[in-house]
Amino acid sequence: MTAGDAVQARPARRSLRPIASLLTLVAILALLFGVPWWTLTTGRAQWPAPLAAAGSAVFAVTLVAFPVLMYLGHGRRQRDWAARTGDTILGLVWILFVWALLGNVARLALAAVGVADPARSRLVAVGTLAVSAVLALWGYVEAMRVPRVRRVDVTLDRLAPGLDGLRVVLITDTHYGPIDRAGWSARTIAKVNELDADVVCHTGDIADGSVARRRAQAAPLGEVRARLARTYVTGNHEYLGEAQGWLDHMRDLGWEPLHNRHIVVRRDGAGLVVAGVDDRTAASSGSAGHRADHAAALSGADPDLPVLLLAHQPKQIDDAVAAGVDLQLSGHTHGGQMWPFHYLVRLDQPVVQGLRRHGRTQLYTSRGTGFWGPPFRIFAPSEITLLTLRAG
Repeated sequence: MTAGDAVQARPARRSLRPIASLLTLVAILALLFGVPWWTLTTGRAQWPAPLAAAGSAVFAVTLVAFPVLMYLGHGRRQRDWAARTGDTILGLVWILFVWALLGNVARLALAAVGVADPARSRLVAVGTLAVSAVLALWGYVEAMRVPRVRRVDVTLDRLAPGLDGLRVVLITDTHYGPIDRAGWSARTIAKVNELDADVVCHTGDIADGSVARRRAQAAPLGEVRARLARTYVTGNHEYLGEAQGWLDHMRDLGWEPLHNRHIVVRRDGAGLVVAGVDDRTAASSGSAGHRADHAAALSGADPDLPVLLLAHQPKQIDDAVAAGVDLQLSGHTHGGQMWPFHYLVRLDQPVVQGLRRHGRTQLYTSRGTGFWGPPFRIFAPSEITLLTLRAG
């Protein structure tokens, strides 16, 4: 192959990527909508023709409307009504897809015990629809409720006795967005304030949208009370919009934005370094001066003091271990948000939720305080985390 042939081949290969992406998207949508459609309206159930036609029409109209709604809601137009509708459809079709798959496994069991069609297919269809409806209703209530408080004790070997019992409250992934949750935000912060925190941390993904669009929902963050510090770092969703705007706004609300920097909190003669780094997507976001920089975050810190690090994604733990961090607090995963999505999250992140040890460094990953996209939480409850630090 000549050099000229190579130059011509590269653009040709690049031109196939959009086509491959489009085909992948079409395949995913075909599965998400097709499996429930087949399970609920299959001819083996021998539903009356008008009922089967009506069911098919609902799936067809929804399938056509869904990408349009997502484009209007999450594209450049940013129409909140479209985002709300599209996100809800996504959540409902995911629930139907999962339980349709499980229903078809049950179909095999019914066949094994001698249940024949059309009764078998009708049982699977009705069961899938009933379970999905119950889980959708329950999941919506779980998403909209004030998060429960999850209490965790963490022993740090280097923590001095003067800081034994330090109360750290973690909130994260509030995702103020197309659904106006200003009331929920106020009630959640009231719950935070009941916990009598020494330090309150927010580990990013405050909102989906600009400060101007989500100001009212974020306003209760200004009412958070903490004896020693209120600290914040950016998440990946800030880098889909205006990360610096949220850093500035949180400073205006009285928080300490830990943009690759640290502060020291002290009590009874003992000190704790509270540091923060930008999200791992910051470097590729195009935001000038933004990237995860652990060295900058800990520059000048007393090496004898324990370090509490705020980093949005659990997968930032390797850099935390290398930097000698004692405890990293993260969010991002939402605990999977909608079962069984946590299995896919686990492919990308080392931890989905809870406290884990990585050598000397410990990592706590919250299931998130809010939700993203579909307004459902299924087998992955939201949380406000109260971490009590204990001296080793």
